[in-house]
Amino acid sequence: MSENDHKPLLEFPTDFPIKIMGHNHPDMLETITLVVQQHAPDHDPSTIEVRPSSKGTYVGLTYTIRAVSQEQLDDLYRALTAHPMVKVVL
Repeated sequence: MSENDHKPLLEFPTDFPIKIMGHNHPDMLETITLVVQQHAPDHDPSTIEVRPSSKGTYVGLTYTIRAVSQEQLDDLYRALTAHPMVKVVL
């Protein structure tokens, strides 16, 4: 394999978890779900994991999407990190 040949880190399609953290706002779940569904329209909202922080100030949301390309993941990460309700995306 030459230096210019590189194996992709992920093989698509793949189930891919995305963890999102932000302030615990009443509209957080609904708002972020809409952002995720713009990039992963087949996402099943019943699979979302919601974890409030110990004091309830923050909330962690985990979405497992069926990723079909690196471009899809990159676009989703950009949309999420730019959203004002989101503090961290992993």
